[in-house]
Amino acid sequence: MQQEAFANTEDFGGPDIVAVSGNNARPGIDPPYARYELGKPYDEMFAPDGRPRLPYAALDARLSTLSLEELNRRQQACEQSFLHQGITFTVYSDNQATERIIPTDLLPRIVTAKEWDRIERGLTQRILALNLFLRDIYSDGRVLKDGVVPRTMIYGSKHYRREMRGLPVPHGAYVNICGSDLVRNEAGDFVVLEDNLRVPSGVSYMLANRDVVRRAFPAVFRTMGVRPIEHYPLELLATLRSLAPFHEDVSIAILTPGVFNSAYFEHAFLARQMGVELVEGRDLLVNDNVVYTRTTSGLKRIDVIYRRIDDDFVDPLIFREDSSLGVPGLFNAYRAGNVMIANALGTGVADDKAVYAYVPRLIRYYLAEEPILENVETFLCREEKSLKHVLANLDKLVVKAVGESGGYGMLVGPHASQAEREDFARKLKADPDNYIAQPTIQLSTAPTFVGGGVEARHVDLRPFILHGSETKIVPGALTRVALKRGSLVVNSSQGGGSKDTWVLNQ
Repeated sequence: MQQEAFANTEDFGGPDIVAVSGNNARPGIDPPYARYELGKPYDEMFAPDGRPRLPYAALDARLSTLSLEELNRRQQACEQSFLHQGITFTVYSDNQATERIIPTDLLPRIVTAKEWDRIERGLTQRILALNLFLRDIYSDGRVLKDGVVPRTMIYGSKHYRREMRGLPVPHGAYVNICGSDLVRNEAGDFVVLEDNLRVPSGVSYMLANRDVVRRAFPAVFRTMGVRPIEHYPLELLATLRSLAPFHEDVSIAILTPGVFNSAYFEHAFLARQMGVELVEGRDLLVNDNVVYTRTTSGLKRIDVIYRRIDDDFVDPLIFREDSSLGVPGLFNAYRAGNVMIANALGTGVADDKAVYAYVPRLIRYYLAEEPILENVETFLCREEKSLKHVLANLDKLVVKAVGESGGYGMLVGPHASQAEREDFARKLKADPDNYIAQPTIQLSTAPTFVGGGVEARHVDLRPFILHGSETKIVPGALTRVALKRGSLVVNSSQGGGSKDTWVLNQ
């Protein structure tokens, strides 16, 4: 049970306060924005003068006509829908409860067509460069010979898989499903915070949020021209099918660690939506380098596996021999070309937060283009000058372990105690190669219903990119929200919530 739960973690000075005022304080109606605070971060809904931004005008007009009681009723309806569907996420750090309904917010986050166009072009550029990088380091290593990326950083990464060297990958697409995390800078422009290239989660919550929020504000949804996202499962299915050398009668399975995994709901949801097999390692067997699943009518061949477990657990004959989650012989079947695996093994080396700092250089190196989406400023602690800067400014920086995800192995300097910072400083000095640091980003804020009204809460954005024979990005994303006032931690695995993201046609 413990192994199933932790097989992967799928899955971040006080402000100048300005009270928002407007036309929402009306007789007999509690103003929903009474406790809304505008500070230094970019606010998605309100301009600095307190006026609603144009994309939010229709939503603001509707909210101004609703009482807090009615907003509470609609929020509860959203939560009841999640409860009835069993939409859950496991919070391992919570001593009170392990599995809970993932918090969802009633109010959508809005992205304009112009903003989305830039995001789409930037993420397409990014995934192309990252796939070229992966193909390169598992073949000729030209990028390492040319000194663009340090050789020791790649070969020393715990996610580099020597077993993948020289193996062909369909369409050169090592990363087939990616979820990159974006944030707004102070100017309101989206920048990339990190890439999630191994087993990114959250797309089921994106789809579930759309379902409940569309029903909460049906008239606003219709009039605003929101782009559809319901076709994502079909796009994912097409991407997985494109990995097989033949495109008819392709048999696909989602490999899950099991019901105790944090994102099991998503695994089951996607399997149901795509009409494919949902299997655990014990359901599969390999015979003569061909993978089969056990069914009530006998053995059925599997051609493509969408794996939701980390590399270490995939095949106990090659990787962790104590893994009960994988399939003995699976890697040999993969090496023989008899089964395709998405994402390819070894993609985690490009998921490394140290490699993240080099992505703009990789875009220039492989595509001869300037990055459309910028990175957040990043300090590599492996570099002596950067390490000194980080140690001297731990109270101002966010420090992250390069191979971790889900918000684990990190220090949020401004929110940490002196003792916590001192303890982390010792870790940095002992193993500087394992850490990077970034300025504390004042994540943009978006309106969030918190029971007593609408308040500003910090958010990020996770669009999902599909890459096989072509690149596809469904016009929507998972907006993760830090539910505690002032918190910057949006990860679902650490108590964050989510909200619907409306990408507009215009």
